[in-house]
Amino acid sequence: MVRNIMAKEFSRTRRIAQQLQQELAQVLQRDMKDPRIGFVTVNDVDVSRDLSYAKVFVTFFEEDKAVVQEKLNALISAAPYIRTLVAGRMKLRVMPELRFIYDSSLVEGMRMSNLVSQVINQDKAKQQQFGSEDASVEDEVLGDDVADDADETEGKD
Repeated sequence: MVRNIMAKEFSRTRRIAQQLQQELAQVLQRDMKDPRIGFVTVNDVDVSRDLSYAKVFVTFFEEDKAVVQEKLNALISAAPYIRTLVAGRMKLRVMPELRFIYDSSLVEGMRMSNLVSQVINQDKAKQQQFGSEDASVEDEVLGDDVADDADETEGKD
């Protein structure tokens, strides 16, 4: 019996978190006019079991840590307003307090992917460069050997 209640609570908080993520993404994209925030992606939302708090994991496509911190501070200062906008869209008795947290995993993943792509491209360039040089060296060596073989066979006749 206790297990079923716990499972239902978890699924409800997860459903609320998913809906909150969707609503936050729409509000931040359409309704927020603050130029300090710019383009923001809501990666995940983690709602507490009592629905009093929600950790909102966001990403800005910026590499400069100072700019990221400014954007995060702008979101944090706008959190009560954002909460009000989202509360109007969701039918909850208690609207969780929003706590914005910068999530660098997406940016780090993109950075790692770019590094891997660069290494692959450099490796291909080296293979083409050395591969064509090796082929020309092989042609020269084989060409000389073939010519030597031809000379030897002509001399035997």
